[in-house]
Amino acid sequence: MPSKVPDSRTPPGPPARFPGHMLMRFARRRLPFMIESAKKYGDIVFFKVGNERVYLFNHPDLIRDVFVTNQKNFTKSRALVRAKRLLGEGLLTSEGEFHLRQRRLAQPAFHRDRIAVYGRSMVEHADRTRSSWTNGRSLDMHDEMMKLTLAIVAKTLFSADVEKEAAEIGEALTTTFEAFNIGILPFSELLEKLPLPYLKRFEAARARLDKTIYRIIDERRATGEDRGDLLSMLLLAQDTEGDGGGMTDTQIRDEAMTIFLAGHETTANALSWTWYLLSQHPEIEARFHREVDALGPRLPRPDDLANLPYTRMILAESMRLYPPAWAVGRRAINDFEAGGYRIPARSMVIMSQYITHRDPRFHPDPERFDPERWLPEVAAARPRFSYFPFGGGTRICIGEQFAWMEGILILATIAQKWKLRYLGGTPPAIEPRITLRPRGSVSMLIEKR
Repeated sequence: MPSKVPDSRTPPGPPARFPGHMLMRFARRRLPFMIESAKKYGDIVFFKVGNERVYLFNHPDLIRDVFVTNQKNFTKSRALVRAKRLLGEGLLTSEGEFHLRQRRLAQPAFHRDRIAVYGRSMVEHADRTRSSWTNGRSLDMHDEMMKLTLAIVAKTLFSADVEKEAAEIGEALTTTFEAFNIGILPFSELLEKLPLPYLKRFEAARARLDKTIYRIIDERRATGEDRGDLLSMLLLAQDTEGDGGGMTDTQIRDEAMTIFLAGHETTANALSWTWYLLSQHPEIEARFHREVDALGPRLPRPDDLANLPYTRMILAESMRLYPPAWAVGRRAINDFEAGGYRIPARSMVIMSQYITHRDPRFHPDPERFDPERWLPEVAAARPRFSYFPFGGGTRICIGEQFAWMEGILILATIAQKWKLRYLGGTPPAIEPRITLRPRGSVSMLIEKR
């Protein structure tokens, strides 16, 4: 860590060799660029992307200060400001008092007891997926997990079965993610004024998603039916700590769109990487199977989570190596001090889960897949923000417990019946978009247990 004496000097960082050089490097190889910079320059790295002053924070104490200690000095990153074109004023993008009000209204939908109800749908859909597979068949496991998590989020959010619309919805979601990647770059506001093909695809995708969501909201408002799903919870929510009001259709749409995006691809990615890692570590896989088999022949239930501690450790370790959210950003409102340096107002601060999760200071032998890192006494000895797959502070992911339950129950349900073998000759390459997804397919052989 740098000296604690405030220093007006600029922290070290990669030099720009010519105008636009750093923008080109950052746009083309964002994650590799940050990994290389962190290794070479340490806990605080400075570089400029266009006119943007960017600081990469690579130490848990610095990350804690942004998320917790000085969280009121930061607003959302450029990426999430641009994401409002799709997500509106949802929990992921809103700020200030409005964000706090929306979080109060949405929180009951993610209460532990309510999530347990959703757990039954998670298992039901996982069982449906495993029953559609045949012995000796090869499948793209990323595609399978994407379809499964889409079905689960649609059922728990809307009480809707989307098999008929799944391909169209999935394509629309993929298109919006592609637009996000361009939207985070400097000058993207100028690009958005041009008749570019990617913008036309984005607008069409957003219109398809809006049509589906608003149709379901209208139908539910007309019947007034409480189906016990997330949509019913949002429709019935009242801000008892504030103005006593509820959510408008637009606010519900924004939250629904946010949950669709945040609750779909992230979990699918985590599961895809987990199946790959298990296939490469037979001893860990065997212990995992023994734990699942101890449940007996019946389907797993939400109250089995306490009996699946090793499964949770496996998922935690998978998200250490391949965090679905691989980086998070904040913009400073005022000047602040970090690690002995004075950071100017309006600067962007980036904190990368991928980099911090693989820091050997906090995770010895960091490239090794080792669920034992998550034994309670081992995990407790590490700094709080050496691991933050769901972010942190007051803006920590509201669906964290939902994601843990979904991931564990899907792993256990599928592993009761099948063993998966990776067919690729080399490990899947990472593709760091908005989420950390595998590049191309994750081809796996399905073997009956």
